[in-house]
Amino acid sequence: MIYGLAERLQELRLSRRLSQKEVAHLIGLSASVISNYESGERTPSVEILVALARLYHCSTDYLLGFDRNDVRENINVSMLNDGQRELLQSFLLSLKKPE
Repeated sequence: MIYGLAERLQELRLSRRLSQKEVAHLIGLSASVISNYESGERTPSVEILVALARLYHCSTDYLLGFDRNDVRENINVSMLNDGQRELLQSFLLSLKKPE
């Protein structure tokens, strides 16, 4: 089990007002599997982790707890193409204060 992964998955799903069934449908799994991920009973494969990161518009590093600053749940970029997303990300990174 990866510390905090279950909580981050549930938090991201709830912030988008999605049910476990909806998430499961979007990435091709059953709702019970999503429930197991969110309860920490199972750990997603790398492929599923990538699918969840894409769905939630965050990095796999964030999901795994390596990058706590990479939370993008407040910005819905689903209507943007890849180039527009890259431009937006570059812009937002330029605003970030150096640590």
